[in-house]
Amino acid sequence: MDLKLYKPFFIKFQSLIALFILCLLISLISDKFLTVSNGWNVMRQISVNICISVGMTLVVLTAGIDLSVGSVLALCGALTAGLLKNGLAFPQADLFIGFTILGAMLVGVLAGTFLGAFNGWAITKFKVPAFIATLAMLTIARGLTLLYTQGFPISGLGDDFAYLGTGWFLSIPVPVWISGIVVLLAVILTTKTRLGRYIYAIGGNESASRLSGINISRVKIIVYAISGALAAIGGLIVTSRLDSAQPNAGSSYELDSIAAVVIGGTSLSGGKGTILGTVLGAIIIGVLNNGLVLLNVSPFWQQVVKGAVILLAVIIDKSNSKND
Repeated sequence: MDLKLYKPFFIKFQSLIALFILCLLISLISDKFLTVSNGWNVMRQISVNICISVGMTLVVLTAGIDLSVGSVLALCGALTAGLLKNGLAFPQADLFIGFTILGAMLVGVLAGTFLGAFNGWAITKFKVPAFIATLAMLTIARGLTLLYTQGFPISGLGDDFAYLGTGWFLSIPVPVWISGIVVLLAVILTTKTRLGRYIYAIGGNESASRLSGINISRVKIIVYAISGALAAIGGLIVTSRLDSAQPNAGSSYELDSIAAVVIGGTSLSGGKGTILGTVLGAIIIGVLNNGLVLLNVSPFWQQVVKGAVILLAVIIDKSNSKND
């Protein structure tokens, strides 16, 4: 048997094969894994990572990176919670502005969009490497979150807002619906629109894209703005599910999203990858996290395992790139 004949098959379906093997191993060790309740629990948990990872995929497809998504998630969640519970008060003008749930959520998403667009602007205007620009935003957004919350959680947001993160619609958790809509829109964007073609073109060869007349700066700013908006949506889900905006929310979310993107087959060099591949990568990360919890693995070892998986995925990606 010539294994080389099957190599393209394994490369194409490596994420799916990895998910199958992972599920098989965990189900053999834990009888709690293959249950309906645990399945919905996993899907609810990965909904946030799917939203963030979709935005991260668009960024990585342009050969960029966004390390600020976890901090943006925390800041936007805190803004939404604060406006919903306390509104805006201007004592000097004897003015108070209250916010509906929809209004507070809209402010949160707009804030995430602005922060993402600022990342894109800094990267394109001043030629700051994406790693440095988004690392700076990670620190800035985390600091603003701590300033806004004074280091204390904002809790007691009400049952109506909690429905976003804990409710069910047509027997499916609401966060799963939200992540499904995000994925659908992203698939349409990347496969059916001019912007999607530009994203792949820039990641494939930025110099050639510029010579062909593509506005590189505009596309990158839009992509980072989308990443920020999706991080904000993730922040709304997390805040709603916990009924609290935690100042340290979103820690390590950037690592989970990068892991989902790379495991899903998107090349860190840009220009190659799919949204559905990222969804599969997010499911793998979610199943891995869930399995480690069910097996009572120490949280410290969970970090070690997750880091090893990311490293392995990058090594496989580089190996496949050399063979192309």
